[in-house]
Amino acid sequence: MYGLLGLIIFVLDIIAIIDVLKSTMSTGSKALWIILILVLPIVGMALYFLMGKKT
Repeated sequence: MYGLLGLIIFVLDIIAIIDVLKSTMSTGSKALWIILILVLPIVGMALYFLMGKKT
């Protein structure tokens, strides 16, 4: 069960990182978001999609 949950979190983190790289943010902002997503996978991804993503 934990393996499946880990895989789902991993895939969602990869999606978030790809979304960060495709965004029009500055390079510094992109780097900070990617570091946050990698260091805090669940929290970083959630924060990016709630606060960092500009529509």
